[in-house]
Amino acid sequence: MTEFIEKPPMAAVRPHAVKSPYGERIDPYYWLRDDERADPQVLAYLREENRYRERCMAPLKPLENALYEEIIARLKQDDSTVPYRKNGFWYNTRYETGKEHPIFARRKDSPGAPEEILLDANLLAEGHEFYQIGAVEISPDSNWLAFCEDTVGRRQFTIRIKSLESGEISSPGITNVEVDMAWSADSRTLLYVEKDPETLLGIYVKKHRVRGDAVRENTVRGDGAARGGNRDELVFEQRDKRFYTGVTKSKSDAYIFIHMESTLSSEWHYARADDPELRFQVFLRAEPNHEYELEHLGDSFIVKTNWEARNFRLVRATIAANSDRSAWTSVVAHRDDVLIEEFEVFDRFIALSVRTGGLSKIIIKPSSGAEFFIASEEAAYCTTISVNTEMDTETLRYVYSSLTTPTTVYDYNVRTREQVLRKRDPVLGSFDPANYKTELLFATARDGAQIPISLVYRKGFKCDGSAPLLQYAYGAYGLSMDPVFSSSRLSLLDRGMVFAIAHVRGGQEMGRAWYDAGRQLQKRNTFNDFLDTTRALVARGYADPDRVLAMGGSAGGLLMGAIANMGAKHYRAIVAQVPFVDVVTTMLDDSIPLTSNEYDEWGNPAEARYYDYMLGYSPYDNVTAQRYPAMLVTTGLWDSQVQYYEPVKWVAKLRATKTDDRALLLHIEMDAGHGGKSGRFQRYREIALEYAFILDQCGLSAPGAGAL
Repeated sequence: MTEFIEKPPMAAVRPHAVKSPYGERIDPYYWLRDDERADPQVLAYLREENRYRERCMAPLKPLENALYEEIIARLKQDDSTVPYRKNGFWYNTRYETGKEHPIFARRKDSPGAPEEILLDANLLAEGHEFYQIGAVEISPDSNWLAFCEDTVGRRQFTIRIKSLESGEISSPGITNVEVDMAWSADSRTLLYVEKDPETLLGIYVKKHRVRGDAVRENTVRGDGAARGGNRDELVFEQRDKRFYTGVTKSKSDAYIFIHMESTLSSEWHYARADDPELRFQVFLRAEPNHEYELEHLGDSFIVKTNWEARNFRLVRATIAANSDRSAWTSVVAHRDDVLIEEFEVFDRFIALSVRTGGLSKIIIKPSSGAEFFIASEEAAYCTTISVNTEMDTETLRYVYSSLTTPTTVYDYNVRTREQVLRKRDPVLGSFDPANYKTELLFATARDGAQIPISLVYRKGFKCDGSAPLLQYAYGAYGLSMDPVFSSSRLSLLDRGMVFAIAHVRGGQEMGRAWYDAGRQLQKRNTFNDFLDTTRALVARGYADPDRVLAMGGSAGGLLMGAIANMGAKHYRAIVAQVPFVDVVTTMLDDSIPLTSNEYDEWGNPAEARYYDYMLGYSPYDNVTAQRYPAMLVTTGLWDSQVQYYEPVKWVAKLRATKTDDRALLLHIEMDAGHGGKSGRFQRYREIALEYAFILDQCGLSAPGAGAL
């Protein structure tokens, strides 16, 4: 293993009092917060951290470069998605050899029709260190394209509109918006959501008019347009900062929805897409602990609801009497062992994406007849609903993947139960899925709960306690970490590592109760589950106890910070990606993006019970004088989800407090945000960096070390 003997940067201590209803806490590194990202002292410190990391990892640069080349060599460069049909065109996204960004294209549904390039993101990205297209929406008449782009990485998108007849693209665009967009039936009116410039919450739903045959910016101020920065007519203003607000269109194209979601509550408004005034009506007002969503089918809305159904059910609500719950009729009943996550409507059946037994599966509900699952033969896998734009069909397009099977697209006939393989993501080189094995295990948590674990390793692995293990988890917001394929992960497996996903509480792998048991005043279950999974895997011989590594990002980075404080002795090293580690200070400040939406997830620190509980596990507040694992911490200067200064302050405090001389490295992307670098290949640079660190910590950095 590489010895890191460089002297690290030590941040200056400048005590700052963080106020709360329960007294002050002194934060010695609060000065590292610069909301403008312009303070010369702060930027100089960040650059010094990057230089330190680069110097320390210089001996690993050949390995990092080799890993990067190895990873991208597995990718088919001139790749394309499976086309889907809508309104007489076949749409797809493709990549060209050596290029970082996608090309959006279509062909008319007629023999020999030529390809029409809608957008070439490679051209649009020229001159930008960061470039990402967040969404693309085609007008109903197929003549206009709206797309949103981010050139910073802060998820403050700009909408631009392209005439598909003239090729003209609007400039400068509609700024500071979410990715949500919806065209009305007239193909001239676009609804979008503008953000609050400080909190970055989507607050203002506005209506943009495309005038005439050319792309022009609308400078006509409508009623209420003074709210927000764009001059379009205000349709709806969200005044409750606990809610995220979005717009979407029904699959039928008949309705436009404004939808609002907090952690535990929903409210949807609807309007006919062909109504020139777009007069929205409320489906059902938000209520505590009632989550629902809508889709249109015939003369009804199909509603996914957890009203009297903890794991959700589907009901039919006649549009004329939509909010009368006594008139709702059952479509798919609630089940204690099946969590409904998503659904897709068709004229003759409904497809449901569900969780059961810790896995993501698909249920088909025909208009008449019994429900049934789409089957799989692997122990741990994931099936999800793909793009299905048409309703008058008996075919469902879905995606299958596992830890050993690359992402695969199938068309499934729900009447005959026959399926056609449309595409399996190619993995170039010597990859053979038969060389790898996946398992689904369960570990017993300290309170008796059974924690699912998805495992993968290369065949030849011996379960004798000699292999290095990388254990990953997330565990928040009810988001489940699926056992899906990663071609880059082969670089670890082929060197003898075991990879495990701990499906800890806070996700929804085992249903809604699994999520509820890992949030607010039960958040410690998430941390304990991860630690108990490690102990179980070591006890069963899946890991060398001296070579267990942990990885998690964002809210999973909070998990990494917690287990570093609570169970440092169990881990050789930790990779904490964009970690949320300063829980109490952040949750006390509702000017920070996401904070006011998060009270149902973490708790409101204005209440003593939540304040005390959060303070008891917040990684930044609980750094102690002890030996910590080696750590690689990553962040992005423009991160809007977890502000860069949280991991930066955490690293500074760890440096000043810990008693060991193990590596503590901070990697800051100065031109990116929460998702890291943009571009198809550039994102693998950070993966190669992390893998070089991981392999070195396992003693596998030498050429050929650990190869199976």
